Amino acid sequence: MRIWIKTPLAILADNAAGGLVVEDARIVECLAAGATPAAPVDETFDASAHVVVPGLVNTHHHFFQTLTRAHPQAINKELFPWLMSLYPIWAKNVTPETFRMGTRLALTELMMSGCTTAADHHYLFPAGLEDAIDIQVEEATRLGIRMTVTRGSMNLSQKDGGLPPDTVVQDEDTILADSERVLSRYHDTSDGAKIQVALAPCAPFTVTKHLMRESVALAERFDCRLHTHLGETIDEDDYCLHHFQCRPVDYLEDCGWLNERVWLAHGIHFTDDEIARLGRHRVGVCHCPTSNMVLASGQCRTRELEAAGSPVGLGVDGSASNDNSNLMEGLRHALMINRLTYDAASVTHYDTFRWATEGSARCLGREDIGSIAVGKQADLALYTLEELRFSGSGDPLAALVLCGAHTADRVMIGGEWTVVDKRPVTIDIERLRAEHGAAAKRFLEAL
Repeated sequence: MRIWIKTPLAILADNAAGGLVVEDARIVECLAAGATPAAPVDETFDASAHVVVPGLVNTHHHFFQTLTRAHPQAINKELFPWLMSLYPIWAKNVTPETFRMGTRLALTELMMSGCTTAADHHYLFPAGLEDAIDIQVEEATRLGIRMTVTRGSMNLSQKDGGLPPDTVVQDEDTILADSERVLSRYHDTSDGAKIQVALAPCAPFTVTKHLMRESVALAERFDCRLHTHLGETIDEDDYCLHHFQCRPVDYLEDCGWLNERVWLAHGIHFTDDEIARLGRHRVGVCHCPTSNMVLASGQCRTRELEAAGSPVGLGVDGSASNDNSNLMEGLRHALMINRLTYDAASVTHYDTFRWATEGSARCLGREDIGSIAVGKQADLALYTLEELRFSGSGDPLAALVLCGAHTADRVMIGGEWTVVDKRPVTIDIERLRAEHGAAAKRFLEAL
């Protein structure tokens, strides 16, 4: 099957004004203005009203948190008190059924915003939710989206001096055994893989150093990525200084995590020396602008991190610290907060597109996605500029970010249309809204 996506209104690719040709799962031609495909095509899609960009790549999320958006117990708080408010509610109410609904809604929202690859950091395992990773693989497969499922973990609870309640953590042997199970069953290192697995101990204040080190050994054995929260708040700095007598990046190095398998969530409170060290070891950082603003965590030093050599990606973060799962909206927030951090001239919409595509792909260790080029997977997001918010806009690519695009008109993943006319092809969104809303009610009844 050969598809010509013809003469787009604008396209985020070099010398491709004539569009591109997709064959099976890959991009096989990028056409200059006026050019035609080298061989006959089976289908032509007129993209003259569409702005075409590489499929967006989300590198940090917590899908289950869609069930506690704008929760009365957690609004208007910073990270540690926010977590302490929500942990008991999650512990009692995250079941396989509610978790499935939260995952389904988050993935659907992401894909409708133009996201074609998503990474979720799932670390909460109350009794009964031992098959959480299996549920996420099932839901991603059903929707047709690429996913890096991270087998997260917490083994340091309140009785041990950590933050989470005892009921949501697991012992180290259970964590490592299940990590090996899901890696053996689901981790696909081949080009074009739909499902990959990473290991993701949650944070310095929820896991032991021994678990961090054992996760490195397992990642090397299975050739997978490593992920954790780091450098998000001053409170985390204080925790590490008190409990480990070192700062978070020193803690990371002591655990054997300064290597290019690793990408970090947030990465805000780093010194110049720490940024240089992270860059030297090619440690990736997922910038989470919306969550960072909601929780008042701080401003990620994206320019310095990239200059030092660290891949910088983009993530929406948890849907209780962002309150939606819209990655396209995250590009606008990234532009605004980085202009506030730096200046208006040196941070452009192209930077935010790079973070959300190529940078995010590098964080996940993938070379087959993240750009529109011959040989890459045909993962694409197509937007129209028909809404009132776009009227009067001059530069179509800049308009997506500056005017606030929210919903892709079409999404293609691996050569297959997964969103058509702004609706996912395999999900009834009205039914999903009703079912998810019903599942979320129990999290409010806990009050």
